[in-house]
This record gives sequence, structure tokens and C-alpha cells, in this order.
Amino acid sequence: MKPKLPATGGNLDRVVAAARRSREQREQDYREQALKLYPWICGRCAREFNRLNLHELTVHHRDHNHDNNPPDGSNWELLCLYCHDNEHQRHEEALAGGGADGASLKQNMATHNPFANLKALLNAGKAGDAK
Repeated sequence: MKPKLPATGGNLDRVVAAARRSREQREQDYREQALKLYPWICGRCAREFNRLNLHELTVHHRDHNHDNNPPDGSNWELLCLYCHDNEHQRHEEALAGGGADGASLKQNMATHNPFANLKALLNAGKAGDAK
């Protein structure tokens, strides 16, 4: 028996081309499903889409796993190109900061609340007006 050699040259090109076709077909399938399930509106900026600009509406995987495509669409949301890019940029920044779940973003959030004492100040003002 002849040992199987790794794909090289033309074989590698065919394997890569087949993998790309398979991925594109999978993406087309879940895109069509998502467009049937959800209204043609960006889930972030609420921009509305029609047949003329529908190519600018993308399917975003909430868990960032493109192989997780449940038929009920629970891992998808429709986002415009701009919001989709922004979401992936935020995810990359969270990963770069060390928090895959966004914990690093929460750690770097501002903690000062300028309105923390507002209710007490308003109540004190009302008490002063009553005198």
C-alpha cells in the first residue's frame, strides 16, 4: 500500500477551493435563513433595508462562532456593514485586553457617577423651598 502524501501544489489548490466553496455555501444558507426570520433592520443602528441595499446587511454570529448556526437563528443578528465591523472591532479589543467575555472592557469603564447624589440634592432643594 502506498502512503498518502500531504496535499501539495494542485491538490492543495483543489482542497482550498473546495473548502471555500463549502464555506460560501454554508454562509449563503444561514444568510437566507436569517433574512427570512428577521426583519431587514440593523440590530444596532436600526437602519432599514430593502432589496436594493440588502447586500449591505450582514449576519452576525453573537458568539463569534461561524459554525454555530441553529435553525431557530438564536445565534444570529442582522447588522449593517458598519455596525458589524464595529462589533468585531470591539470583540478584538476585548480579546487583546485579555478578556474573551468582555470582562476587560468592564474593568476599564469609568466608575465616577456625577449624578450619584442628584436625588439627595434635589430633595434638599425642595426642603429648602418649603421653608
